[in-house]
Amino acid sequence: MDTDDRNILARGRVATRLPTQDLDRARRFYSGQLGLEPVDERPGGLLYRCGGAEFVLFQSVGAAPGTFTQMAWEVDDIETAVSELKRRGVVFEEVDLPGFHTRDGIAEIEGNYPSKGARGERGAWFRDSEGNLLGIGEPIV
Repeated sequence: MDTDDRNILARGRVATRLPTQDLDRARRFYSGQLGLEPVDERPGGLLYRCGGAEFVLFQSVGAAPGTFTQMAWEVDDIETAVSELKRRGVVFEEVDLPGFHTRDGIAEIEGNYPSKGARGERGAWFRDSEGNLLGIGEPIV
């Protein structure tokens, strides 16, 4: 028996939970700007599926911290993804720090994803209607 067989968490699926202060506003953002529709709805929550993973938007009285990436999508073509989302009204974060800056909303990040055999990543970030900081990444192989 290997470690994964003995560890219940290693066998489980990871699912992200994102807080929303206004669930209807969040639904409109995820539908209109991101093109996503919930696959299930319960009082106080919406369930979404993307590429075999799940995330939930849930009604919360707390505010999203928005100080770190809370959820991200890995894509094959970040320029196309960013362009399409900009066309839908998504505003991408612009960063200009020593050693780290975005150009047209996309940053080149050396050293990310070494476990995937990549030498780096291209990344872009935006906030949803509730202040959650979301990301898009493309491994550089």
